Amino acid sequence: MLRYLKKGSAAATKAADDAKVRETVTGILADIVARGDVAVRELAKKFDGFEAKTFRMTAQEVEECVKACSPQIISDIKFAQTQIRRFAEAQKAALKDIEIETLPGVKLGHKNVPVNNVGCYIPGGRYPMVASAHMSVLTARVAGCKRVIACTPPTKGKAHPATIAAMHLAGADEIYLLGGIQAVAAMALGTETIKPVDMLVGPGNAYVAEAKRQLYGRVGIDLFAGPTEILVIADDTADGEMCATDLLGQAEHGPTSPAVLLTTSERVARETMKEIDRQLTILQTADIAGQAWRDYGEIILCDTVDEMVAEADRIASEHVEVLTSNPRYFLEKMTNYGALFLGKETNVAYGDKVIGTNHTLPTNGASRYTGGLWVGKFMKTCTYQEVTEEASALVGEYCSRLCAIENFWGHKEQADLRVRRYGSAKAAE
Repeated sequence: MLRYLKKGSAAATKAADDAKVRETVTGILADIVARGDVAVRELAKKFDGFEAKTFRMTAQEVEECVKACSPQIISDIKFAQTQIRRFAEAQKAALKDIEIETLPGVKLGHKNVPVNNVGCYIPGGRYPMVASAHMSVLTARVAGCKRVIACTPPTKGKAHPATIAAMHLAGADEIYLLGGIQAVAAMALGTETIKPVDMLVGPGNAYVAEAKRQLYGRVGIDLFAGPTEILVIADDTADGEMCATDLLGQAEHGPTSPAVLLTTSERVARETMKEIDRQLTILQTADIAGQAWRDYGEIILCDTVDEMVAEADRIASEHVEVLTSNPRYFLEKMTNYGALFLGKETNVAYGDKVIGTNHTLPTNGASRYTGGLWVGKFMKTCTYQEVTEEASALVGEYCSRLCAIENFWGHKEQADLRVRRYGSAKAAE
């Protein structure tokens, strides 16, 4: 039986907030459709206090950002990108083109074709998300996309050197110093100076996420993203310090980020609550993490391990850390999660920044039906068929009768034409 030692309190306000975001985004997208670059410039000045003749960075400006980074920063970025590239290449190798003969003379197959044009959004602001360049630009490159562009907002009116360096080293063809709704809209819709893309990827705030949602259909997207989530699953072998550290480590993403502890140990639950209170007195991001914990933090006590599995699948969290004596039990049993972090030796920060798996993951329960961003998201699995005359006559007879059942007379005639031509050709032989 489940017992809540702490329950979130702010979820009820979410619907009203979402409605305001939708209305704002709808208006801005319509403005960009109508006025193009003029609207983009006005929005950049309004929201980022940034003015420029062109938002695209020149090769010289990019190189200056790379040179502004210390050798250690460049080395660390390259290390992370090596890990991400290695895993993405292994994932791509698992995607096989196929061709089989299902009947004599009937060849069916599929090819994995990269998306041609991809736009990557790299968030900035309080947290310059350097790692998002690896996760989006680099992964699209491994997939084989022909053109990969990237946008990131200015930081205090200037480019963030490490972010630009990461975008460049990851292989971005075009880099734009542009943020928010105006960035994703310009990439998706195109303007006088930005050629439109076929697909948008990358995390962002509620406005960026809503813009991607409204643009979906006009372009493809990676997934519908909400605030970052973490679920820590712990038994009596865990300790409060680690649980608290890992919960707050994700709660600092934003004031609406859910952080949930699921445990069979009341001792661990009580220790975690005390440790969170202590850490919030010293954590540099306590203003954000503390609000998220107060409004969206939860601690749930379960009676058994299997009850934790069932509750974890119900929650379907983006990140799931398993701090138990047998972490792989959850790998075997769980079905709903964005990414699993098995054992005390790993953590969500590794996945977010460096270890090689992608950090763009499903939120808001979407892990019930989708995984996160990976090289396969940038690939279209496209089918084809090729048929001999003899096989066409055979299949055509079946197709003709099936079309008649559905009253699709034009479809039936396509089949009948092949039967007349190729069936009679066979008979003449």
